Amino acid sequence: MSGCEVGERTRARPIGDGPQGQPVGASSLHVLQFLAAALRAKAVVEIGTGSGESARWLLRGMVPDGVLTSIDADPANHRTARAALREEGIAPARTRLINGRAVEMLPRFTEGGYDLVSVGVASTDYPDYLELGARLLRPGGVIVFAGVQLGEHDHRSALAAAIRALVKAVQDDEGLVPVTLPTGPGLLAVAKR
Repeated sequence: MSGCEVGERTRARPIGDGPQGQPVGASSLHVLQFLAAALRAKAVVEIGTGSGESARWLLRGMVPDGVLTSIDADPANHRTARAALREEGIAPARTRLINGRAVEMLPRFTEGGYDLVSVGVASTDYPDYLELGARLLRPGGVIVFAGVQLGEHDHRSALAAAIRALVKAVQDDEGLVPVTLPTGPGLLAVAKR
């Protein structure tokens, strides 16, 4: 077995056991938990509540009294997430679930009042989320976008155009420091100077 094959096998599996018996890995959820912990996040905004799975991972990384605000246009997602969070034993006071479109809700949030913004939905609104989300971040805060890795045949879609516009906006802004992470659907993490 060559060194390259060993490296491939190592990347393909989680390494050891992490806290609470969870594997140490590099999934998108692990990255969100890591970022929340590294930032000692107390205030986090999540765009796209979904099933509540990413909220659970974000909350695991946040400080114990931190509050996660999650925005989703589908009230059914909030019901599902609320049940998942209750099952996890997360106190209701640690979450705010807001029903609505993020592009309409985010301008109402406190400028500079958040440590982390997580965009968990692939969306043509990516460029708007960057502008609105970066405004919410404190200096040193991070906005992370999931779903930025395109398949071979996606390059002409509206989503592809939005991803290109997002990347260009990040590259053009000297106040932002980006990194792409080839995990899950592809992540783009952007720190605010």
